[in-house]
Amino acid sequence: MKKGNPFALLPIVVFLVLFIAVGAYTHDFYSTMPAVVGFLIALVVAFAQNPKGKKVSFDEKLNAVARGAGDENIMIMCLVFVLAGAFSASVKAAGGVDSTVNFGLSILPGSVAVLGVFIVGCFISTSMGTSVGTVTALAPIAIGISEKTGIPMALCIGSAVCGAMFGDNLSMISDTTIAATRTQGCAMKDKFRENFKIALPAAIVTAVLLLVRTMGTSYQVSGDLHYDFIRIVPYLVVLIGALVGLNVFVLLISGTVLSLAVGLFYGDFTFLEIFGILGDGIMGMYDITVISILVAGVVSLIRLNGGIDWLLYIIRRCIRSSRGAEIGIAALSSLVDCSTANNTVAIVIAGPIAKEIADDYHISPKRTASLLDIFTSVFQGLIPYGAQLLYAAAATETAAVQISSVDIVPYCYYPILLGVSALVFILFGKNTSASEA
Repeated sequence: MKKGNPFALLPIVVFLVLFIAVGAYTHDFYSTMPAVVGFLIALVVAFAQNPKGKKVSFDEKLNAVARGAGDENIMIMCLVFVLAGAFSASVKAAGGVDSTVNFGLSILPGSVAVLGVFIVGCFISTSMGTSVGTVTALAPIAIGISEKTGIPMALCIGSAVCGAMFGDNLSMISDTTIAATRTQGCAMKDKFRENFKIALPAAIVTAVLLLVRTMGTSYQVSGDLHYDFIRIVPYLVVLIGALVGLNVFVLLISGTVLSLAVGLFYGDFTFLEIFGILGDGIMGMYDITVISILVAGVVSLIRLNGGIDWLLYIIRRCIRSSRGAEIGIAALSSLVDCSTANNTVAIVIAGPIAKEIADDYHISPKRTASLLDIFTSVFQGLIPYGAQLLYAAAATETAAVQISSVDIVPYCYYPILLGVSALVFILFGKNTSASEA
């Protein structure tokens, strides 16, 4: 067993120190120090290093970066990101987002308003593939419920966050799902089924808690809730198609074409405007695509310099079984997410290491992908400096009662229960070996 070189992990340490220090100093973990800049600095540091007791030429290092960045899974993942961006932009331009939100709210019973926000959030986030987008859409509704009923603002906003996090690791077009399945080499439908077994109990208990906490209150959603079910169809096509195992490229292209056709039919945009819509959607995926390529290059140099061997050496000394390996993967992904405050980036970083651990202990790719996605989502829905809670708190700035992201954390029932459900699943569930997958 190779002991590796712990100093080869310096690029990741440099990134984390820069990212956390700048974010803590400015109270902004997203704008002041963009992750893409941090990883570029990490890449420079990685280039300056060499394997222990060996000198490697610059050309060899450059070739290693190119091999890592050009890996088949990385390239496919980036292409899927691009197509997902195009689909999301086209379906939004065609009114799919508004119709999905209004459809959910129009069937919201007034007697269970807060529970309804959670349920609608689950549906919207699974359809849209974005937890932040779901929080943005539902936060005004949650604020209105709090102001009209007297239910604590943090509880109402927390219900929206809970619903948003439900679909974050289940949606077929979520960037976390794309990253988890591509880094582990499994089908989206298999990972979805694995996740759903863990997510469903957590969602049911969350629903019961919200219902009990808000019994006896009533609120009727006001405003124009007009929707066209046809505008929602592209979401359903992608979701159902992914579940039955259709190719993700075919699905996203078909969903994009269908969305654009719906938009043209309703006159939401002209034919010439289509190109701008697709361009904006693709550019929206710029950061995560470039970050994925840079991270792959950094990890490749870390591997060349012995950093991955050292990590695996330490992990193997602590792990004695496949259950222990699963807990190790859960802990690794959780720690990286808390450090980066971005669950997709966390999956891209932890994914290659998790795959090697899974291969050593014969854990199926779908199980590993599920663990990566679940535990990064658990902490992404709990860390007060994550985008989801920051956006949720920011929505209350013009409300009668303002709250901070820290105030929302105790009411994030679903992420907490999802973590508990996943741990129970690891400790007492049936192990799925790679040969059984």
